[in-house]
Amino acid sequence: MVSLLIGSSLAMILAFAGTPLFIRFLVKKSYGQFVRDDGPTSHHTKRGTPTMGGAVIVASVVASYFLTHLISFAIHPGSFGPSASGLLVLFLMVGMGLVGFIDDYTKISRQRSLGLNAKAKIILQTLVGVTFAILALNFPNGQGRTPASTEISFIRDTGLDLAFAGTLIGAILFILWANLIITGTTNGVNLADGLDGLAAGASILVFGAYFLIGIWQSNQSCGAPGSGAVCYEVRDPMDLALLAGAMAGALVGFLWWNTSPAKIFMGDTGSLAIGGAIAAFAILSRTELLLVILAGLFVIITLSVIIQVGYFKISGGKRVFKMAPLQHHFELKGWAEVTVVVRFWIVAGLCVAVALGIFYAEWVVGN
Repeated sequence: MVSLLIGSSLAMILAFAGTPLFIRFLVKKSYGQFVRDDGPTSHHTKRGTPTMGGAVIVASVVASYFLTHLISFAIHPGSFGPSASGLLVLFLMVGMGLVGFIDDYTKISRQRSLGLNAKAKIILQTLVGVTFAILALNFPNGQGRTPASTEISFIRDTGLDLAFAGTLIGAILFILWANLIITGTTNGVNLADGLDGLAAGASILVFGAYFLIGIWQSNQSCGAPGSGAVCYEVRDPMDLALLAGAMAGALVGFLWWNTSPAKIFMGDTGSLAIGGAIAAFAILSRTELLLVILAGLFVIITLSVIIQVGYFKISGGKRVFKMAPLQHHFELKGWAEVTVVVRFWIVAGLCVAVALGIFYAEWVVGN
């Protein structure tokens, strides 16, 4: 438990102290954000604000994770080091963050609001996602548990096994399923990153939930002393809790500078990295379908875009919302940016509360 506090605190301190240093570097290099001309006119004042702040979040999490394990080893020489699950979360987070970094840098270098073209972005994201999915089905521990399972999960594996027609087909179906989760989550966070502090604040709540889930799954791990009739077949729950705490801590440190009026934006570097990390937690903690509720705000924002685009095409140019994603609709209705952000945080918090309630209720009923 001490290591969890160390990891979370280190990540928060590194992000809090590192962000203003990174802002100075970006300002010196004139690496500023380009704003969509078709967006809310109030956003034009944000043009030139330093972006790619997600690099600080990623660096803080990676550094705090390994430093925490070094500290733990120094205190308890017999303690285990980084786990397969922890390294997989970092792989997906860093991999998606690199895709976002390339996208952000393309925007800055070409001085436009559009970065990588859709095809290039999809290819790079798929490459990272497929590699993650393949690796996640390997590295069994002493109990034979691998980081991921070919079974579709809700609060735990449901018994609906994608390997019903054989190991190879099951692996292929799992890769497709995992990439569907990864794509949906990264796009959801990316779409939410439109107002100062919105994506960062909502993500803190999601990672806070995974912090609690990891601790609970570790205490109730199958085979652990005191575990009840309902236990969890998760490979490295405590290491996942450590990373969830580090993610939440880093985002708290970053949010200090990202809150309105933002001194820096996380950019696609941050939103894709955060989305990748959330997807990794859902897959490795065996809570894939619960993620729909847990990250409910991101789901709602994504659905608003799907509805807007779909209705626009079907109706021949009509719109359901004044503008999509949904947060911009309320801006155009006259809500202040801070009002939209805080109210959306409340929605995100309610979604997390419901998801955690369902997670705990399933354990209570099962026991």
